[in-house]
Amino acid sequence: MAILKMQRISIYALSRYSKDVLETLQRMGVIEIEKCNIEDSVFYQTDSTPLSTSFLRSASVMVQAQEIITEYAKEKKGLLSSLEGRTPLTVDEYEEIAQKNPEALRLAYKIISYKKKITENKAKIIAYNTRIDALTPWQNLDVVMDTGSTASSKFILGSFPEELCEEEIRLKVAEVSPETELFDVEVISKDSNQTCVFVVCYKGVYDELLSALRKIGLILPSATTPSNPDSEIKSLKSRIAKREELISECEKAIASHLNDLPLLRFFEDYYVMKAERYSQLDNISYSPHTFVMTGYIPKKDSEKVSKVLFERYGAEVELEDAEGEDVPVLLKNNAFAAPAEGVLLSYSAPSRFELDPTAIMAVFYYVFFGMMFSDAGYGLVMSLACGFALLKFKNMEAGLKRSIKMFFYCGISTTFWGLMFGSFFGDAVSVIFNTFIGQPAPVIPGITTPIWFNPTVGSGPTTLLMFSFLFGIIHLFAGLTLQAVNYIRQGNFIYAIYDDLSWILVVTGAVFALLSTDMLSGMMGGFKLSPVFLTIGGIMAGIGAVLILIFSGRESKNPLKRLLKGAYNLYGATSYLSDILSYSRLLALGLATGVVAGVFNQLGSMLGNSVVGVILFVIVFIIGHLLNIGINALGAYVHTNRLQFVEFFGKFYTGGGRDFKPYAVNTKHYNIKEDI
Repeated sequence: MAILKMQRISIYALSRYSKDVLETLQRMGVIEIEKCNIEDSVFYQTDSTPLSTSFLRSASVMVQAQEIITEYAKEKKGLLSSLEGRTPLTVDEYEEIAQKNPEALRLAYKIISYKKKITENKAKIIAYNTRIDALTPWQNLDVVMDTGSTASSKFILGSFPEELCEEEIRLKVAEVSPETELFDVEVISKDSNQTCVFVVCYKGVYDELLSALRKIGLILPSATTPSNPDSEIKSLKSRIAKREELISECEKAIASHLNDLPLLRFFEDYYVMKAERYSQLDNISYSPHTFVMTGYIPKKDSEKVSKVLFERYGAEVELEDAEGEDVPVLLKNNAFAAPAEGVLLSYSAPSRFELDPTAIMAVFYYVFFGMMFSDAGYGLVMSLACGFALLKFKNMEAGLKRSIKMFFYCGISTTFWGLMFGSFFGDAVSVIFNTFIGQPAPVIPGITTPIWFNPTVGSGPTTLLMFSFLFGIIHLFAGLTLQAVNYIRQGNFIYAIYDDLSWILVVTGAVFALLSTDMLSGMMGGFKLSPVFLTIGGIMAGIGAVLILIFSGRESKNPLKRLLKGAYNLYGATSYLSDILSYSRLLALGLATGVVAGVFNQLGSMLGNSVVGVILFVIVFIIGHLLNIGINALGAYVHTNRLQFVEFFGKFYTGGGRDFKPYAVNTKHYNIKEDI
C-alpha cells in the first residue's frame, strides 16, 4: 500500500556509448526517459526518424514472412497458448541469435519472393482462364481465327446476343440490306444467350455485309488466335498446369520453413527494439564528445543502475528526489493486494499527494465479488483454473498474470461465501441424492446445509440485505477514513473533522436510531438496540449535522453564503442513502447465482432415475452451470468494479496521477531483460 519514491536521474557519458547505454536501459526497464533540452549552443539533438523508420520496415518484412508461412503451413498451438507469454532470453542468448541477422533477412525476402511468384502465377492462370472462356464458344471452328481473307473472299467472325439459326440471320440481313447477297453463314455454337457465327463473302460485298451484320447485333470476338481455337485452348490448359505446378512447388517451399518461425519472430522483436532505441536518441542532448540523458527512476533501483552504468561505460549519474505533479506514479503492494492494482489503474493512477488505496480496496473487492458469485462449486472451479494457469505458465505477461491472480483470490472468496450460504453448484448434491439415489442427502456443512444461513429461503433474503447494507456502510466509512488520512498527511487535521468525521457521525447516528425502532426490528429477525441508542444516535447525527452546516462551506467568507452552502451540503445526506442502497446488489446477484443454479439442477432431474435421466442431468448440469458461471462471474466483476469506482472512490479518491511508463523491451515474442 505505497507509492514508490521517485528520483530524477541525469546520465552523463561519452557520445560513443549512447546506443549501448540505451540498450542496457531498455533491458533493465526501470527508467522513464524524458526529453532533455539543454539551451546551450554547445549541445544539439539528432533526428533519428529515418533510421527508426528503416528498422520498422525491416520488422514489417519479418511479420510479412511469418504471415506467409502460417498461410501455407499450420502451426501447432495449444488451447491455452495465449497464456504462455513471451519466451525469456538471457543477454548472451540474445546476442548469439542476433548474429544471424543477415541470414534472417535473406530468409524473409526469400519467403516473400515465393509468395510473389505464387501471386504472379495465379494472375497468369486467371488470364489464361479468361482467354479460355472467350475461346470456348469458337472451339468447333476448324480454321484459324485471324485468317481474314483469300484472293477473292473475306471472313467475318462474330456473335449475336441471342439464339439464332442460319436462316434467321439471312432473313435479318435481307431486312436491313436487301441488296447484300453472295455470302454464306455457319453457326459455330449457340445457346440461349448468344450465337457465334463464321461468315464468308466476296470482297466486293464485305463492307455492306459487315454493316448489315452490325445493324442486326453482330459483335466481333474479344479474343482471337493465330491457331485453331481448340488447339489454343489445349495449349492454354497445358500452361495452366505448369503454372499450378510452380505454385505447388512454391507453397511446399514456404511450408518447409515452418521451423524458421522462431527466428523470424526473434528478428521482428529485434528490429522493433532497435526502432524504439533509436527513437529515444531524439530525447538525448549531445555535445561534440558527450551526451546527457534525463528521466525518472524508482529510488529502490537508482543505486544499482548507477553502478552498472559506471562500471560498463564510465557514466556519471546524478540523482535527486523528484517533486511535483508531473512525477510518474509507481505502485508497490504485497502479493495479496497487488492483483487489484489493475482495477485501480483502469480508473486512474493516484496523485502523488494521496494514499494508494489498493490494499484496502482489494479486501472489499474480493469480499464483494465472493458475495455476488456466492457458490462454493463455482469458486472452486475459478480458483483451480486460475491456480493451474499460474503454475503451468510461468512466463505469462505481467498484466494477464495480475488479472488471473485477482480472480484466483475472488474464487477463494466465492468458495467461502458459498459455504457460508450452503450453495455448491446450487443444490446439486441434494438433487442427486433425492433423484438418483432415492434418499435424503447427508448433512454436510457448507455443501448441503449452510454454515451461516441460506439467503434463498425464509428470512434469508432480508438478513442478507441487512448485512449488505452493513458492509456498504463499512465500505463508505473506509473511504471517508482514507480521505481523513490524506488530510492529516497534508497537515489539514481540522478538515478531517469537518469533511469526514462529520459524515461518519451523521450516518452512524442514523443507523443507531433506526436500529432502535420497531420498524427495522422485524426485518432484523427481532434484533433491536436499546432505546438509549436512539438518544445516542440522535446526538451523534446532530453533532455531525452542525459540523457540516457550519464548516463544509468554509471557503466562503460571507456567513450567510457559508450557511447556505452548508445546508446544501447537508442535503447530500440523501446521496449517502442512495449509496448505501446500492449495496443491495450484493443481495440481488448473490440470489441470482443460487436461484439459476437450482433451476438448472431441477431441469436436469426432470426425467428421474433412468439412463436417459442420468444422461440428461449430466448434459444440463455441465452446460447450464458453465453458462451460469460465465454470466454471473461477468455480472459480479462489473458490479464489484462499480461499487469501487462510484461509491468507494467517490468519497476520497482524487486520482489524476501519471502512470510510470519505463523505457523497456516492448516486444511480442521474446523477453530480454537485464538482471540488476
